[in-house]
Amino acid sequence: MLTAIGLMSGTSLDGVDVALIETDGERIGRFGPASYRAYTDSERDLLRKVLGDAVLLTDRNARPGVLADAEELVTRAHAEAVETFLQANNLSRTDIDVVGFHGQTVLHRPEQKLTVQIGDGHALARSLGMSVVFDLRAADVAAGGQGAPLVPVYHRALMNMLGSDGPTVVVNIGGVSNISYIDGDTLIACDTGPGNALLDDFMLRRTGEAVDRDGRTAATGRADQDWIARALDRPFFAAPPPKSLDRNDFAALTVEGMSTQAGAATLTAFTAASIAAIGPMLPKRPARWIVVGGGASNPTLMAMLAERLAPAVVVRGSDLGWSGDAVEAQAFAYMAVRSLKGLPLTFPGTTGVPVALTGGVLAKP
Repeated sequence: MLTAIGLMSGTSLDGVDVALIETDGERIGRFGPASYRAYTDSERDLLRKVLGDAVLLTDRNARPGVLADAEELVTRAHAEAVETFLQANNLSRTDIDVVGFHGQTVLHRPEQKLTVQIGDGHALARSLGMSVVFDLRAADVAAGGQGAPLVPVYHRALMNMLGSDGPTVVVNIGGVSNISYIDGDTLIACDTGPGNALLDDFMLRRTGEAVDRDGRTAATGRADQDWIARALDRPFFAAPPPKSLDRNDFAALTVEGMSTQAGAATLTAFTAASIAAIGPMLPKRPARWIVVGGGASNPTLMAMLAERLAPAVVVRGSDLGWSGDAVEAQAFAYMAVRSLKGLPLTFPGTTGVPVALTGGVLAKP
């Protein structure tokens, strides 16, 4: 077993998750501690600006304008997150075999064989004095895969620990929502649509805070079902898995004519509806849906999901003993070890890559 730290900064742009696990790249030996380093308001502002500028990128290695500043910020924030984590948990660098570093996705266009995650893995390895595996999506995209979602192989390892029978779906709700369908050796995955991104952006514009905390605003509004039906009529939702999204693929959808309460309710219900829409495309009707990521902390969203997915059981990963907020960070620790061992990260059923494929770049201090 190797001891690995995983780092994740997701499309919600809220901060850096840090998590430690012990794994051989197939089995999970032990869950370690987890922590979180929030981005400041000014850091989030820079990252939001970068999302707009990145639309013009055609070279995944280019860092024009503020992209260079943002990459330095992301690298520094992740280094600070690891240093604080080590100190808080009385760990030394020599206790850690490898760090899995996702970076910050600023553009995802797999149809153009283009995916861009900013964050300098070599600089992070030098700063920490530790081995770092990074750039985990690029090989898949170069081979014709979607490059996302990457976490299904870890979701399968979690399910193996539970020893669960029958088809199960793990739903990760970050800025974008994605699912992993697990039934024995069958592993199918895809992005399903917006997660928290549309709602967060809407709440930021309306209230100055980029979150509907505990789903309270949505709970007091009425969702516009006609708006949701029109939104679900987009070609993406009719396409079978595997498929993936950029954070801003649905940014043109607007609820600006609605009240804050109705807009929040509509966007929350849209997320639930888009997740439920993948159900008929799966090989069997899942008996259970396990929700992780930031969306699992939104009671209004969870209630909407339970209603749309009935009679299936909908539970939070934390209800099963998983660290719901840290699952993606754990996943990148797991995948860093798989990368070191040359084990596959992506599969035809998860990203559409022609054959099971490993990935990642190793940076040594």
